[in-house]
Amino acid sequence: MFKVSPSVNALGGGTIYLSCLLRYILVILVFKTFIEIIHVKEKATSFDIAYQAGVSQSTVSRALRNSPLVNEETRLKVQAIAKELNYKVDKNASNLRSQHCDTIALLLFEDPTNDDSAINPFFLSMLGSITRACAHKGYDLLVSFQQASNDWHADFEDSNKADGLILLGYGDYVDFEEKLIKLSEQGTHFVRWGAEVKNLSTVSIGCDNFLGGKEITEHVIKQGRKNFAFLGSASSHAPEFFDRYKGHCQALNDNNLVVNSDMQFNALYTEEAGYEAACELIKSGGKFDAICAACDLIAIGAMRALQEYNISIPEQVVVVGFDDIAIASFTFPPLTTVKQDTQLAGELLVNTLLESINGKETSTTLIAPELVIRKSCGC
Repeated sequence: MFKVSPSVNALGGGTIYLSCLLRYILVILVFKTFIEIIHVKEKATSFDIAYQAGVSQSTVSRALRNSPLVNEETRLKVQAIAKELNYKVDKNASNLRSQHCDTIALLLFEDPTNDDSAINPFFLSMLGSITRACAHKGYDLLVSFQQASNDWHADFEDSNKADGLILLGYGDYVDFEEKLIKLSEQGTHFVRWGAEVKNLSTVSIGCDNFLGGKEITEHVIKQGRKNFAFLGSASSHAPEFFDRYKGHCQALNDNNLVVNSDMQFNALYTEEAGYEAACELIKSGGKFDAICAACDLIAIGAMRALQEYNISIPEQVVVVGFDDIAIASFTFPPLTTVKQDTQLAGELLVNTLLESINGKETSTTLIAPELVIRKSCGC
């Protein structure tokens, strides 16, 4: 029988023990590494918090920043879930969100139109000038409809899709004003095309609508016309139209002509609205030899109604518009109107927004109108 000495046996036993110990430590290390990998894979995200809290991801972001835009109950709920999930804010991602993305969002109001564009023809020429102005400044332009989003700040600026917003069109201004107030409260960088509203501290770029309405009416008066009708809204629901009507009335007063409120017929933005308003005017039996329309589309609709009633333009009735859209020069007869400088407007909208984004002081700007004389006024 082979006999192992005690020293050799001890050494062999120590070797076996050390080998087992190393294997055990290796298993522990592998298991720990596995657990850490699983932990990394299951690291909580803002999506997880949003899901558990039943809110949007942008609300989670605001709540974790203690934003006053989130009510206290929701903020505490989100923060409690974040703590429970051991959520840590990714500082790098946060810093990226705070940087500019060099994109401007242009939000158009979806208007009823005769084609499928859903864009007011007046804004099409402005769209071109805004695009050129953005390219000149090294910015991309993201175009969308206003109705596609319920929270413009969250969907564009807060999500880092855009550094700021340009708003074109609005439908009913009374409803639109609530959205402007919300944007201001949220600290959104935005500028809009439209009339200056005295009770609202938002920056706008627009035409001097009062002056334009006054000058076009004065021009028609010089053609010997004395009995005027105005087609277009004259209320706070359409501030641009209201200012044009006020200028129209001022011109009548300055020339000792009667301002008859019964000769103002409501119409909003479309050719069909102008047609219906003109038909109502004709059926009213009121005496008129001139129609001042609040925009070219209304004027074009009115011309169609007059022609259907065999009323000649401009021999019997003069018709003038406002905007100088592309089709205005192709009507029969060609439409006299007020031009708004869309090239300058696009540049001002972009430059003003970029100044706001860069922390500079901005203010409302009114662009001077320009009369465009064609044959519909008898000239």
